[in-house]
Amino acid sequence: MKKLTTISIAVAVSLSSASVFSATTVADARGNGMGNTGVTTADYLLAPFYNPALTAVSRDNDDFGLLLPAIGASVRDSDDTLTTLDDLQSDIESFEDSPTTAAAEDLNDYLNELEDDAALNATVGVGAAIAIPARMVSVNMFARGYAEIIAIPMIAADAGTNPSDVQTRYENSSVRTIAFGYGEFGVALAKQFAIAGQQFAFGVSPKYQQLKTYKQDITVQDFDIEDFDQSETSKSAFNMDLGAVWLIDDFRVGLAAKDLFSQSIDTIDSGNKYKLDTQVTVSGAYVTEFFTATLDWDLTKQTRFSGVDDDTQFVRVGIEGNAWGWAQLRAGYQIDTQDTLDNTITAGIGISPADVVSLDVSGSYAGENELGVSGNLAFTF
Repeated sequence: MKKLTTISIAVAVSLSSASVFSATTVADARGNGMGNTGVTTADYLLAPFYNPALTAVSRDNDDFGLLLPAIGASVRDSDDTLTTLDDLQSDIESFEDSPTTAAAEDLNDYLNELEDDAALNATVGVGAAIAIPARMVSVNMFARGYAEIIAIPMIAADAGTNPSDVQTRYENSSVRTIAFGYGEFGVALAKQFAIAGQQFAFGVSPKYQQLKTYKQDITVQDFDIEDFDQSETSKSAFNMDLGAVWLIDDFRVGLAAKDLFSQSIDTIDSGNKYKLDTQVTVSGAYVTEFFTATLDWDLTKQTRFSGVDDDTQFVRVGIEGNAWGWAQLRAGYQIDTQDTLDNTITAGIGISPADVVSLDVSGSYAGENELGVSGNLAFTF
């Protein structure tokens, strides 16, 4: 787990220092604890991250909100690739001091293991927001950051266990690292309307985006996850989110269209392209003072990197119990209908003394070496 933590820190620090503040995956401990839902259940402070229309859905006594910060990270190393690489590198050092047949056989076994390993994936998200709900037009100024790195072992063919052949094999084997960072700064504007006796909220979020990609092949002997950012390409763009929520007593029905203008950016060698597709999600929820249940369903898939089988499209469910605004308990489940990511169980807690200061934490689990954590600190007045 130390290695997995290092990945997350490396991605966050490297891309944040490059001024990346956005997200395709929301860093929100409340929503993350509820199966990564939020299109109809996020509060007005977190609304732009899910559905800008929710910026206008607040309580009568809400005047101002500050989210600083929201942080989330996840790692997926289902085949324990990092541990194998670490062991391989240690054995290579010993082998080069004493190139015996036994040592060569051990190295060849490690290379065979890596050859069958699935890609390693790590993501980090950050977020901040300032919101002012108002009867005329509610406003939320936000910044978000998202970074993702994929590491794929590229192992040369097995040529036997002769020491010279094994040395040639590991010298010709590498780990391909492909990374993406996506940043945005924007403002969400929303208002409630009464239409035919029904209450609706509509919202829009114009935003400035910055996209970055990184790609390089590093030999298995020299591989270090922190060196992924030495091949940067970047692109800036204007984009927009749209959203609507139908408020029916304790029930809600919502629709959010994120990144209305699809964007794409090549890696430095033009060998891969990251595509940021328009994402449309529908949602339904039952929301009361003490209990919330919700379902979010992506109608579109996210293509992500070309040349890598990593498309995603989610169905998410979540519940929350609320103890009179002072404490919350949450649980959820996420399914990737594209079968790229394993099904994920989530859980979280919240503490909100006097409903003014809110501290939320959550975790997710999708199997051994597939974990996620997130945390929020928010103030509402």
